[in-house]
Parts: sequence; structure tokens; C-alpha cells
Amino acid sequence: MEIVTNILVLLHLIGFAAMFGGAFTQLKGPKRVINPAILHGTLTQVVTGLALVGIHEATDGNLNHIKIGVKSVVLIVILVLVLINRKKDNVPAGMFFGILGLTLLNAAIAVLW
Repeated sequence: MEIVTNILVLLHLIGFAAMFGGAFTQLKGPKRVINPAILHGTLTQVVTGLALVGIHEATDGNLNHIKIGVKSVVLIVILVLVLINRKKDNVPAGMFFGILGLTLLNAAIAVLW
């Protein structure tokens, strides 16, 4: 089970990298969009995050449920913002930077909490 957990953690990190990288590459551009990297990175984060929580609950059940809840809420907000704006030709700057900021917040919660 440890191998499966480690693979899921790796995929979870790849999802974060896709989300952040997809947004970071557009910082200086005149037009910002929700590119496939952001969309698929967000979906990867949701699926692998749920799988990781499920595996940890089934095996040891020793989780910080408040942390998982906060991270889940932040990720759901990111997912909703990404899905709402994915077909727009130009995402407003505030919305785009909100998605980028929430992505960094979610990573900070994971690492610092």
C-alpha cells in the first residue's frame, strides 16, 4: 500500500506543478486563459487528493481532518473558478490571480500546517 500512496503523492505534486506552471507561464502575457495544464492539474489534484484521504482513512485513520477540510474547500473553490472560466478567451486579471493565489495557498497549507 505504501507504493500506491507514494505514486498518488507524486501524481498530486504533478497536479500542483501543472496548475502553477500553467498559470505562471502566462503572468506577463497580455491575455490570460485557463489552459489545459491548469484544468487537468486541478482535476488531478482533486482525484489524487480524494484517493490519498481514502487510503489514509482505510489504513491508519490518523488524519488532521480540519487541515484536509480546509484544503478541500480551497481546492473546490479553485475547481469552480477554473471550470467557470475555462472557455473564456480572456480571464479577468483578478480572477486569474485569484486562481494562482489559491493554488499557492493550498500548497502552503499542505507544507506549513
